[in-house]
Amino acid sequence: MANHLTPEELSKELGMDRDVIIKLCVEEGVPIYQGKIDKHLFQAQLQAVGAPVPQHA
Repeated sequence: MANHLTPEELSKELGMDRDVIIKLCVEEGVPIYQGKIDKHLFQAQLQAVGAPVPQHA
């Protein structure tokens, strides 16, 4: 299972809107490196700010 995903792949996996994912990355300082996001870092940041962490289907 891949750990670094594009915003599109992450949105499909977590069931979140792509634009919301990008907005959260910018607001919370989660890096988007070469168009990819570390899934575990993104989920950890969501959990740290108290947002519900969607589970993949």
